[in-house]
Amino acid sequence: MENARELLAAERRQAIRRLASLTGDFEQVVEAAYDANADDEHDPEGATIAFERSQVAALVQQVQGQLTEVEAALDRLSAGSYGICEVCGQPIPEARLQARPTARTCVECAS
Repeated sequence: MENARELLAAERRQAIRRLASLTGDFEQVVEAAYDANADDEHDPEGATIAFERSQVAALVQQVQGQLTEVEAALDRLSAGSYGICEVCGQPIPEARLQARPTARTCVECAS
């Protein structure tokens, strides 16, 4: 299980780095919008800026969800329930946990 803690810590660090990068990207898009014409309907760049802002916001939300999953897995690890399927109660195969350290279910229950 110590390997699991290392995998989860690495995944957490990666998510935090990605979130910091995306936040910087979002700030750049917002800054670009300040320099652009505020009339998106008639500005050919307006739709692009709005799309980019929406896309970055969606990515930020996705990474925040991933970070929440990592935190939940760390909580399960501390509680002693990590690696136990939340549906059937059987152990989650080590290969699945290696591939997806935040897994809450075994392969059979996931499908």
